[in-house]
Amino acid sequence: MKKFLVIASGLICLFLNTQAQKKNIDKVVAVLGNNIILLSDLNQQYAQYLNSGNPPDEKIKCYILQQMLAQKLLKQQAEIDSITVDENQVDNEVEKRMRMQIQRAGGEERLEQFLNRSVLQYKDEIRPDIKEQLISDNMQQHITKDVSITPLEVKKYFDSYKKDSLPDIPTEFEVGEIVLHPKLTKAEKQKFYDKIDALRLRVKSGEDFAFLAKSYSEDPGSAPDGGDLGFFDRTKMVKEFTAWAFKLKAGEVSPVFETEHGFHILQVIERRGEQVQARHILIRPQTTPASLERVKLQADSIYSNIVNKKITFSTAASLYSDNKESQYNGGMMLYADNVTARTTFIPADKLDPKVFLVVDTMKVGDLSKPIMFTGQDGKEGYKLLYLKSKIPPHKGNLEQDYSKFKERAQQAKIDRTLSEWFEKRRENTYIRINPDYDQCDELKIWAQTSKK
Repeated sequence: MKKFLVIASGLICLFLNTQAQKKNIDKVVAVLGNNIILLSDLNQQYAQYLNSGNPPDEKIKCYILQQMLAQKLLKQQAEIDSITVDENQVDNEVEKRMRMQIQRAGGEERLEQFLNRSVLQYKDEIRPDIKEQLISDNMQQHITKDVSITPLEVKKYFDSYKKDSLPDIPTEFEVGEIVLHPKLTKAEKQKFYDKIDALRLRVKSGEDFAFLAKSYSEDPGSAPDGGDLGFFDRTKMVKEFTAWAFKLKAGEVSPVFETEHGFHILQVIERRGEQVQARHILIRPQTTPASLERVKLQADSIYSNIVNKKITFSTAASLYSDNKESQYNGGMMLYADNVTARTTFIPADKLDPKVFLVVDTMKVGDLSKPIMFTGQDGKEGYKLLYLKSKIPPHKGNLEQDYSKFKERAQQAKIDRTLSEWFEKRRENTYIRINPDYDQCDELKIWAQTSKK
């Protein structure tokens, strides 16, 4: 049976090579089952690698080809197991990656010069690969969905370390925050409302919405794309935005409405069931000296009440903080680089440098006086910081670092599960790699499989 599989797959490979030559496409660099990987596919992935700011390195193509083979194997099994991906998710991922590529290249024109093709052509070219990547990701999650870890396995994983090889855990902080943004009065907001309402009237009179969004919108993520947000469902946006996006018909423009981000107008582009594609223009109201003074007085009052034990820090955070991520977590910051663990222990070098400068001088249990800050979105405000705990640098141990070792043990088990899965599938799959890549160490395990 295996001999027949090899012969049949060899004939498929010969047919695909012949077809490629007939169409004058390019040469085949690898075959996996009924799937081929062309040199143009490999070069396209390499171009994306370069456009991500990486230095030229021809050897990296070995690694890229290995990843492409793994992706083809996952995709092949996904077809058997009916693992799919939503087309709207593919569209959104294409748009997201294009925005990143355009930003890295320094603009749409520069990206087109680098790629030697239009952005529209490039979108069409990368879409099938992105869809395949998403399907492969779903297949990987399907393979590992039942992988769990027990306390005994965590202990066994920890015991596998030699004492001198235990990881060094840097200084970690547990920091709480109460974030206060100025609240503008209706009179203070009026000029910003008038500005966006004037843009709405220009759209109504026939001017191009996308052009106005590019020129005036204060949403840096969507303005370069004419305000286009891609497809989204009812869970992705704030409720006021969602209400208008799903109320309007394609082509219709909303009245001016306000969210926590500022004033918007939006235009629906297309509706697909419970997904909608819309573009918007955002005008962010700017703080005034009077509004900053009001919020400073509020921050001073909250500080006084906590220090005088009239209210606890966690209660004050839930009542007053404008940071929704920490507001209902007792005000405690989560480690942003590890959202799945939802840990409040943050390495010193991962803290916002401005926050670190404050808490590094505090004692455990201290509360800072109100500190003025400017957020990434440009919003000014005041912040109170609370140092809940500080763990000095130390060698990893189960008592202090159980969650870290649990996470590592879990990942090691997931890696083993995937490795075993790949090994088993490779043994029963025809694989042929072009001899031009015989020098690639990363591909040796795949090449050995193909010679069995």
